[in-house]
Amino acid sequence: MEKNLKPRIAIIGGGISGLATAKQLLPFEPVLFEATDSIGGVWKHCAYRSTRLQTPRPDYEFSDYPWKNRADPSFPTHTEIVDYLHDYATTFGLWPLIRLRSKVVEMRYLGDSKKAGFTPLWGEDGQPFADQPIWELGVATGDSHVIEWYKFEFVVMCIGKYGDTPKLPVFPKGKGQDVFKGKVMHALDYCKLNEEEATKLMKGKKVVVVGYKKSAIDLATECAQVNKGPDGQPCTMLIRTLHWTVPSYSIWGLPFSLFYSTRLSQFLHPRPNQGWLRTALCQLSTPLRKGVSKFIESYLTWKLPLNKYGLKPDHPFEEDYASCQMAILPENFFSEADEGRIKFEKTEKWWFWEGGVVLEDRRKLEADIVFLATGFDGKKKLRLVLPQPFSGLLEDSSGVMPLYRGSINPLIPHMAFVGYIESVSNLHTAELRCKWLARLLEGRFKLPSVEEMFSQIGQETEIMRKTTRFYRRHCISTFSINHSDEICEEMGWNSWRKKSWLAEVFSAYNNQDYKEDDGDDDHHDE
Repeated sequence: MEKNLKPRIAIIGGGISGLATAKQLLPFEPVLFEATDSIGGVWKHCAYRSTRLQTPRPDYEFSDYPWKNRADPSFPTHTEIVDYLHDYATTFGLWPLIRLRSKVVEMRYLGDSKKAGFTPLWGEDGQPFADQPIWELGVATGDSHVIEWYKFEFVVMCIGKYGDTPKLPVFPKGKGQDVFKGKVMHALDYCKLNEEEATKLMKGKKVVVVGYKKSAIDLATECAQVNKGPDGQPCTMLIRTLHWTVPSYSIWGLPFSLFYSTRLSQFLHPRPNQGWLRTALCQLSTPLRKGVSKFIESYLTWKLPLNKYGLKPDHPFEEDYASCQMAILPENFFSEADEGRIKFEKTEKWWFWEGGVVLEDRRKLEADIVFLATGFDGKKKLRLVLPQPFSGLLEDSSGVMPLYRGSINPLIPHMAFVGYIESVSNLHTAELRCKWLARLLEGRFKLPSVEEMFSQIGQETEIMRKTTRFYRRHCISTFSINHSDEICEEMGWNSWRKKSWLAEVFSAYNNQDYKEDDGDDDHHDE
């Protein structure tokens, strides 16, 4: 590669993470490959008709592109979010970078694969770019079966944890869906139906929805609404693990952000790189943290009929919040249950019989349709495209993707991952890490050694492991401000972003706090 040419960068995926990456890397003129005919990611291709954002508008916006109607208290619909993303791409001139219907089907590593990933510094010399193209991408365009190959110095993976690759339950022989005479459909396939098709599919049918997270709850609610009237049939939710659900962002009249999204509230929670004094303070504050969780649980059990339907989880609310599994309920979810149109069955195991499903206690439920709202396998998507040995280095022994600053796998050179850690606002999490990545690629700072990066990753994983049994989801909600602080410091930014110490301590953080100020980037030691 000639030294006077810009290094070529590929971005794979046109969802929120891909667009945020393209915007921050605009000076490099990256190429964004999107497999489908539209940007928007899961909001375009994995959303039901009733799907809405789970956070208010101001908590889900790019720092340099506020919602035009950000004062609107309603949660945006998925179509509003897709429109917002289209406007964002137009405003910042991203369309010339985007190649729609361009699916990356294979990747080749052009460097020394024997050295790759096993050197003291990331990418052998710690630099984001090699002296020549290091990745070759095979791309299938449109309906063509011809694969075209493109070479790049750096690749950013933004294909996400959700959508595309469903996670399906496995059954013993003779107990799988092949014995069932009805229809089995994953939530991903349901998303592709229009309103008329969905209504025709569920109207008057005995429906079982497997799961109890957001997609399952929304699907069951849509099913119940379709089956109103004398010919309607109830929808039965099959639940293995209960999770806390929330009707709104108000707890006993107090804003929810007060409990987990301010510096003061997060001060009570452990974080990476804390000294012995702070560790001792966290230990002493354990009763207070448990009290906050109990306070929220008391409101939820008062507000919602959790005991009536046997839906109160055994684990503390804090564990669901710390693993980003808190679901906002549709307004009419429990009213549909009260009318008998949604029923609940809790079972650890289940399997098919010809007329429906069998529960662990051997009871049989009749069904015409079984919907599998059983999630997605984002790591499988990555394994399908990444070559060896890198596809085998995507997760550690505990099942967590080892990502320094939520972006860099120390063992995979000249590549970044955006959108693979979670928080209350995944858009904010992704955008800030894209700003960090842009400055890394610009050479404004250098990464620590592979060993030091793994030490940081290990500390974060241990914090998550101690906070929640669901730590493999890689959620940073209880220490998200500290995570952002460390990223800001590494970029050379001020980590305290508010205008006063009172706001710094008591106000919730959101993306608007991470706009580039005139003083940002000037604080970095050259």
